[in-house]
Amino acid sequence: MSGSEDAVRSGQAWSEFCRALERAGEVVLSGSAPDTPFDRAEGFRYLTRLTREMLYSCVDNADPDFPRLHELDLVKIGADNPDNVYLSANIRGDREYRITGERGTISYFSIGSKANRYAKDGTMASTGELTDADLVAEPDGTIEIIASATRRGRNWLPLAPDSTGLVVRQTYLDRAAEAPGRWRIERLDGPGEPAELAPDFLAAALRRTALAVHGTAATFAGWAELFATKPNELPDFGQEMFQRAGGDPEIHYLHGYWTLRPGEAWLIETDVPECPYWNFQLDNWWMESLDNRRRTTVNKHTARLGPDGRLRIVVADRDPGVGNWIDTCGHDRGTALLRWLGADEHPIPECRVVPLASLSSEGDR
Repeated sequence: MSGSEDAVRSGQAWSEFCRALERAGEVVLSGSAPDTPFDRAEGFRYLTRLTREMLYSCVDNADPDFPRLHELDLVKIGADNPDNVYLSANIRGDREYRITGERGTISYFSIGSKANRYAKDGTMASTGELTDADLVAEPDGTIEIIASATRRGRNWLPLAPDSTGLVVRQTYLDRAAEAPGRWRIERLDGPGEPAELAPDFLAAALRRTALAVHGTAATFAGWAELFATKPNELPDFGQEMFQRAGGDPEIHYLHGYWTLRPGEAWLIETDVPECPYWNFQLDNWWMESLDNRRRTTVNKHTARLGPDGRLRIVVADRDPGVGNWIDTCGHDRGTALLRWLGADEHPIPECRVVPLASLSSEGDR
């Protein structure tokens, strides 16, 4: 009996998994993280969401010979875009895959192959990218994408030796009028049926799950700490870090940290570049987007620009009746993100904290 087989039979593998998950709680309890009951509750809920997703990814949907595109439902990682439908699948760089589907009417589509190392060093570098500008559809509107190490087909997604996953982004401008596509994946020339569950696999999968939960939480807690060095700004911290963590190369990311006292508002004003999509969103300290059933995000379609064409956003706990109000949803601090997608220019917003009452009295611009 191998060591892993014995660890599974005795329950040691499960005990080690549970202890490793407990250690992930150190991220929530760290001295730099907010310690209010509300923020702690969100932090521990965040860990449960990560645990659910990582268990599915590392245990049930881990077989690169039989991948499935899986929607990241209620899993919020690294300033997830509330306008996005995210799909992911586990693959290997030495295999070949066919992804088929229909484009739908959604505003933006991209698919990338990634080398996911969140469990090791907090990175998820791109190893290949395709956007809807690159796609060639069949006469009936269907699309076939081949993911492989060597070029194949009209829509080729490159894989590298260290590719471990695919990430699909489908981005709404107008949820009421647009529909995302439907996509499927299959391995080419793979085995006829999945292998039976092996104890060695399960023991390793549990270790990967716990490491991924802890590594992901720690990575983005580190980001929040960095952003907090420049409070109530949306500066350019440099794009390399964001791309290493799995960002879309078409997007320029302006992350920030905000903190407000009662009666204050965070006023953000900026020029808007010509581009197919942009959005601003408010996130909690754990870099989860806030509840998009409330007014926590604005994009190119939903925003009201001023007569001068500039964008004015007001982040506050109540609507002052001016600008594009973003609801803090009971938070007094958190993170935020402004994305410019496909833009040639990337304006840095002017930001300041002002009395909320002063905005209510001045009228919209």
